[in-house]
Amino acid sequence: MELHVTRWKRYGRDRLYANLPDGAAVGWADVTTGDITVLRAECRDDVIAVLTKHLQNLTGPVPPGRAPDGQARPMLPPLTPADDLAVNTAGQSLHDLLAESGPGLMERVVSRLLRRPTEWDSWRKGLAGERRVGAELNRLGRYGWRVLHSVPLANKVDIDHLLIGPGGVFSINTKHHHKRVVWVGDDSVKVDHGKPAPYARKSRAEAKRVDRVLERYCGFPVPVEPVLVFVGVAELKVVATQLDVRVYQERQVSALAPLSGVLTADQVEQVYGVARHRQAWSVA
Repeated sequence: MELHVTRWKRYGRDRLYANLPDGAAVGWADVTTGDITVLRAECRDDVIAVLTKHLQNLTGPVPPGRAPDGQARPMLPPLTPADDLAVNTAGQSLHDLLAESGPGLMERVVSRLLRRPTEWDSWRKGLAGERRVGAELNRLGRYGWRVLHSVPLANKVDIDHLLIGPGGVFSINTKHHHKRVVWVGDDSVKVDHGKPAPYARKSRAEAKRVDRVLERYCGFPVPVEPVLVFVGVAELKVVATQLDVRVYQERQVSALAPLSGVLTADQVEQVYGVARHRQAWSVA
């Protein structure tokens, strides 16, 4: 069996991947430890032979006992309609929250008469923001991108939007600050010169959670970038010089459309197939 070996370094990892001629990964080796993981049991002998040879060329003899006993990545159960996140609309989680815990008619009337802001107002504003960003992201489908909305994680939190396509995967966090001035520095965000908000830090943490889930089930590197999208702002000032989070206003997300060269068309569909499965995120 003809296998091609490529080296991959990212996120502090150093690996050798064994790929079929069509680019599909069938196994990988950790250059640091010498551990070899077989992704397709039928290719086990060829994967071990070719990766062991390449490891020896890089680091010397591979320690005995490092080859696996046919280790394979975990598999998700067949997708059912109840587990399919592709049916979620933008803002689905907030919509459901308002439907289950939102105010009744009398409470809404009293709050408006008293002009008293409530937590429900924040939910409704967030819902409107996610819908606006969702509409922009859905337009990227013509460029080969797939979009998921309101992806649920553990601890009753969710990812506002997940964009998957030839340019990789983007974990998108939406913030609705109507007619406010937003300032973005290297590691903090201020709204109308207020206290620093941890938006960037939380976006990075969210992207890392996505990365762990997708790579666990896909078996190949899935680069995930965090994105902050601000909705309805009067002005967005980005003064960061080392920020590793992309920052846009809602109409600017179209800048992601031409990105390519990270995932093949087959990999896009494989990642999307994992990401749309609710059970993949149950422990994320």
